[in-house]
Amino acid sequence: MNKEYEPDWDQPSLQSHMPAVEPKAAPSGAKQIVTIRLDVDMLDWFKAAGPGYQTRINQVLREHMDAQRALEVDGN
Repeated sequence: MNKEYEPDWDQPSLQSHMPAVEPKAAPSGAKQIVTIRLDVDMLDWFKAAGPGYQTRINQVLREHMDAQRALEVDGN
């Protein structure tokens, strides 16, 4: 298990309230635990910047998603 993972036991589970079909834009702050395989050197690079590497990875992926969505809107 990830050493930095600290569960929020006080928070209600979102999974029981998730619809069968996910909305296009999830509510701000909604998170889902997933398993993802990343290249070791890339993960080491994110971790080297200190705590919060998962948040930084999420931000990079979000920026890429937003850029791709903008291209889709401009292209249609």
